[in-house]
Amino acid sequence: MPKPVLIMAASDDWPTDRVVVELESRGVEVFRMDTADFPQWLALAGRIDQASGWTGELATEHRTVDLSRVGAVYYRAPGAFRFPEGMSGPEERFAAAQARAGLGGVLSALECRWVNHPTAMARAEYKPVQLAAARACGLRIPATLVTNRPEDVRAFAAEADGQVVCKPVASPVLIEGGRLKSVYTRRLGPSDLDDLRGISTTAHLFQSWVSKEYEVRLTVVGERMFAAAIHAGSEAAHEDWRSDYGSLTYTTTTVPEQVVAGMRRLMERLQLRYGAADFIVDPQGQWTFLEVNPCGQWDWIQGATGLPIAKAIADELQGVT
Repeated sequence: MPKPVLIMAASDDWPTDRVVVELESRGVEVFRMDTADFPQWLALAGRIDQASGWTGELATEHRTVDLSRVGAVYYRAPGAFRFPEGMSGPEERFAAAQARAGLGGVLSALECRWVNHPTAMARAEYKPVQLAAARACGLRIPATLVTNRPEDVRAFAAEADGQVVCKPVASPVLIEGGRLKSVYTRRLGPSDLDDLRGISTTAHLFQSWVSKEYEVRLTVVGERMFAAAIHAGSEAAHEDWRSDYGSLTYTTTTVPEQVVAGMRRLMERLQLRYGAADFIVDPQGQWTFLEVNPCGQWDWIQGATGLPIAKAIADELQGVT
């Protein structure tokens, strides 16, 4: 009998539904939870002593899972803890810290297969860490500057003959006025370089512009790699394909052996079993690494290309090679 798989994801994350369906079709017991349900709708009872490691259970109104039996954990952006009404701001912050250290600590201590372990994800999400690791692993990267000094931006742009882009260092998503907004990669022009007063307000990331024939979303699951070429159909998508999904077309493609080897070294170095990596392929066929997202989206690529990513994730959680 396969060991249970614990899935930690937002309750409305529908790509995770596909993984659940795939696992259950194989007869695997799945316990799905969202940290947003703790502590009101999800209970934890964990115990450790000299005789044994962590035992106990997670329980909802309808289901329980024995922690000592969990064979794998699929961790995919669960929600924030939600507490009973009436707590003050300081009380909620204290309770959240205790929940993170308690529930998060017990689950993080489970010795089983992880896709991916949250401590590895937390470190890997730093783009400067990724770029240094990718370079060390033999992948080609663009010249990159992280700064809050306008004069350094002008000097960097001069070295690149003015061919530079600006992009967020961290998540490109923000909420303003109750609306979700995205900050896209933007190619800078002379007028942008003339007025850099906002640079000093925080850290900014600049990279030299890489000529594009097309881009690749390379989804890595364990030892398997699924490559989808992304072809931009508009000027906006040519700068950042995320800005104009409607203009995109997709084809599957092969990955050069040196990129395969470099990505395997990178995933091992970052201790990741899943990653959504982005590459630029120039007119000469050279692949340039941009980033790898340890929690990147994959479902739309599967839908557009037929690549069996959900099955690969289920295989990885079961340890199937």
